[in-house]
Amino acid sequence: MARVKIYSTARCPICDKTKTLLDKWKIPYEEAKVDSNHGALREMSELTQGARTVPQIAIDGKWIGGFSELTMMHMDDELDELVEA
Repeated sequence: MARVKIYSTARCPICDKTKTLLDKWKIPYEEAKVDSNHGALREMSELTQGARTVPQIAIDGKWIGGFSELTMMHMDDELDELVEA
């Protein structure tokens, strides 16, 4: 299964919603809290070419975007292909 990583902060309701959906879809993920980990913030910034909002999501090191992009991929049946690859 592909490795999913979500960059989030401690007080982000959309981050919580994203993690809830990933759990519901039974997609394991790693979480990196950018508000308490400067290395994770730097990593997110490099991966996303400077995105400043959370959540940001990567699958196998490829940036896919945030919550909206994740749900669109799921609705278009693209998410299953990525996480099973």
